[in-house]
Amino acid sequence: MITEITNDNYTTQEKLQILADAAKYDVACTSSGSSRRGKKGELGNAEACGICHSFAADGRCISLLKILMTNHCAYDCKYCINRASNDVRRATFTPQEICELTVEFYKRNYIEGLFLSSGVLKNPTYTMEKMCETLLLLRTRYHFNGYIHVKTIPGASDELLAAAGYLADRISVNLELPTETALRSLAPNKTMQNILNPMGKVQNTIASHRIAVGKSAYMDRSRGNQFLRNGIFSDDSKKTFREKLNMQNTDAKPGNNPPLKKEDPNLISRDKNKFTKHILTWENACQLAPLDMSDLKRNFAPAGQSTQMIIGATGESDYTLLQTSQALYQGFDLKRVFYSAYIPLNDDSILPQIGTPPPLLREHRLYQADWLLRFYGFQADELLSESQPNFNELLDPKCDWALRHLEHFPVEVEKASYATLLRVPGIGPKSASRITYARRYGRLNFDNLKRMGVVLKRAHYFITCGGRQMYRTPIEEAYITRQLVQVDAKDSWKVQHSNEFYSQMTLADFGIG
Repeated sequence: MITEITNDNYTTQEKLQILADAAKYDVACTSSGSSRRGKKGELGNAEACGICHSFAADGRCISLLKILMTNHCAYDCKYCINRASNDVRRATFTPQEICELTVEFYKRNYIEGLFLSSGVLKNPTYTMEKMCETLLLLRTRYHFNGYIHVKTIPGASDELLAAAGYLADRISVNLELPTETALRSLAPNKTMQNILNPMGKVQNTIASHRIAVGKSAYMDRSRGNQFLRNGIFSDDSKKTFREKLNMQNTDAKPGNNPPLKKEDPNLISRDKNKFTKHILTWENACQLAPLDMSDLKRNFAPAGQSTQMIIGATGESDYTLLQTSQALYQGFDLKRVFYSAYIPLNDDSILPQIGTPPPLLREHRLYQADWLLRFYGFQADELLSESQPNFNELLDPKCDWALRHLEHFPVEVEKASYATLLRVPGIGPKSASRITYARRYGRLNFDNLKRMGVVLKRAHYFITCGGRQMYRTPIEEAYITRQLVQVDAKDSWKVQHSNEFYSQMTLADFGIG
């Protein structure tokens, strides 16, 4: 076992400033998804909704101590500020330093948990070994019982990946880029196979542990999902997904690939086949080797696994990104897919020029579409298509979909099913649930709908209540589009220009540094 770790001529506080700043490009704005009571003699607990009670103005969670173990990196990914060829200040935490920082920040009520990521120090196995050593110390010697999210290093051994899963609440293997072509072009040290294989093994191990305690093999989802037959997590949808994958896998065999068209900049056809082939490997992947964690009495990754994709570094369309997200949710039962707007930091001919504004509004629209996939019963092919591969940034994705499908509207709220109500702009899962409950006991009116949480400034174009519209409104795409663009204009402007007024929180905000 390698025990030596790089030492730097920095104090712990100087390392914290360097490595906390370097970690801000890893997205970790997530609720814990893991419930665990406090124990006598241990520090902290975990609540399923306990992490995301506080956000920075740019939307990132500030309730986790988010740091890199090191920003030394053997890889030379073109999009990364910490790539090997960059001349930046480098630092490395020892496991003991990370543990002490986590505990001291927790005692001061600055954080509720730890998000630990790292550059690749020497090689993936060595890096992952030091991260696991850190988590083991934190759980045993420092008795930290709080939430931990760890980003694993693709290429590390299965034993280390298993150890991370038993010690952390959530683990992630970052996809970074949605196609193999983009990954090969910007991250030559990484391959889709090395990223997706660990995902499959983690998913199988989580499923095995859930079955062993009498639960479903799949991660728990919103209760409303059980009423969405066409949702991506429904049994019918999963079955259809597997059938499509098998058909695509047959088509993707050598010699069956159709020639690529020169005008296809995203290389969607070939990349889709390759991505399909990699996803299929998880079915045959063994679960991770069991480790002796009986003393800790811990489940394997109880909060599931997640991944992250960079938005705007390469030319993929929103359609490609959303299809990849849906495939990851259905193929690997991911809890979340995070989207990170690319901030141009490196000078490279194949990347956006330094100074190019990050695509924050596009990131925002993708997050909205992601929620439509996970909670509203939409499929990626419904929201976008090859003929319309990108979202209209002036409208939220559900409004955009509704305007292209006006034949389904107006919807009568006193008769429509829960699944139909969810497709109405301005009606979410809670308000749809309240409507279906309340209408069993009496008639509804627009004042009732407003009190139930329906956003009438969007919804009134698409609904009737008791056979009447709220206002006499023509069901015409051009007219409604103009009205909705005006409604969303202020919010869209704030999202697009948020980096001009806000910044990622730093240690200086807490009087440190």
